[in-house]
Amino acid sequence: MPPTIASSSTSVPSKNAGWQQRSRRHVWHPCTQSIRLEAVPPLPIARGEGVWLFDHDGRRYLDATSSWWVNLFGHAHPAINAALKDQIDTLSHVMLAGCTHAPAVELAERLAALTGHALGHCFYASDGASAVEIALKMSFHAWRNAGRSGKQNFVAVRHGYHGETLGALHVTDVPVFRDAYAPLLANAHLVASPDARTAQPGEHAADVARRAAAELEALLAERHASIAAVIVEPLVQCATGMAMHDPEYLRLVRALCDRYEVHLIADEIAVGCGRTGTFFACEQAGIWPDFLCLSKGISGGYLPLALVMTRDAIYEGFVDDDVARSFLHSHSYTGNALACRAALATLDLFEREDALRRNLARAERLIGRLREGLHQGMPVDHLRQCGMITAFDVREPGVRFAERFHMAARANGLLMRPIGATVYLMPPYAIGDDEIDLLVDGTLATLQAVAAPSHADHEDHAEGGRDVALA
Repeated sequence: MPPTIASSSTSVPSKNAGWQQRSRRHVWHPCTQSIRLEAVPPLPIARGEGVWLFDHDGRRYLDATSSWWVNLFGHAHPAINAALKDQIDTLSHVMLAGCTHAPAVELAERLAALTGHALGHCFYASDGASAVEIALKMSFHAWRNAGRSGKQNFVAVRHGYHGETLGALHVTDVPVFRDAYAPLLANAHLVASPDARTAQPGEHAADVARRAAAELEALLAERHASIAAVIVEPLVQCATGMAMHDPEYLRLVRALCDRYEVHLIADEIAVGCGRTGTFFACEQAGIWPDFLCLSKGISGGYLPLALVMTRDAIYEGFVDDDVARSFLHSHSYTGNALACRAALATLDLFEREDALRRNLARAERLIGRLREGLHQGMPVDHLRQCGMITAFDVREPGVRFAERFHMAARANGLLMRPIGATVYLMPPYAIGDDEIDLLVDGTLATLQAVAAPSHADHEDHAEGGRDVALA
């Protein structure tokens, strides 16, 4: 059965409606067609607790997407709340240029230790796209400092997503985000995705990985002198529809980057912090990149924070009396003390709750329940899972499937936003067995409600309506 939600009397005016109207009037919502805000009004959230979000009318919704993949241990977690309350009475922020503070130092130390000190230095930023841009700039600049200024180009994986600022869009290959701004962008080299769904008859995911790596090898063999770095999303290309690949791809890419003297940038903004089953996704391939980008879950879903981890040797290439050889990139809120303290509290929870081990059982229950329910004639393909990320693709979804699914999920007490025809579940690690059952039952009920195209769908199609990739 779907989650129980509070009922509201039709005689009592909705408190949600007022907030929806005010939001439509003044807030420009991200990843949203403004013309659809009447049909799909924003859901006003009053508070959160654990895996649940509550609206102003008292209804609750299970946060099945971790609020855009950022929340790890649930909303309003007492331990993170306490850490932030303590920190705000001590130091909320000080610039990191010319100053330092304990939360920034301790977080960098602890993250470096998690890589076995393979990545020994952290550069802080405020969001994922900024982290990607920092990594791209660092790679180019490092090669220039090394006397190889001809290495100016980048290689990205087809259908990959790395953010929506101009530099990050340079290596993003999702048309709905990129096409409008194409005249402003340089073109990266694009190579095949190792998406396991593209396996030919008789092939396994590792075969697809080897085939994709062979295309990269051909490019590097010809162009490596002009290429600074290859950027990848380890194990899961999230924004293109949770496209998953075998760790063999990462091993092969690491070897190719070593052979052709090209940096490897691992964008773990969405897949890091335990989402794939290990704290860093790269761990499953037994490799470390030259640059590793983190954001989203690193602060537990509390505050904007991003960082780029890199090798000590790369850092040392910028240590010079010549200011032009220094990396002078900056953000006003770089290494914000509150955000770093939230991240430290989040790392504490990984240890205290043995989260990675406990997530194994959560993930197994989730995929088992879904496999059982979807086996009963549901129109879906490619049920797949990587750690705490589970997804499936809907056949013949009809027009505006993501929008229709999102609204039907709300009615079933779930907050979900499909990506095109891909339905995915990425709940906080605080989810329990009963809540997993509620999530699966609600997902199946929602799928049944929207699977058959309706008359309204045909009208939308006649008017040229189309689905938009929602995340």
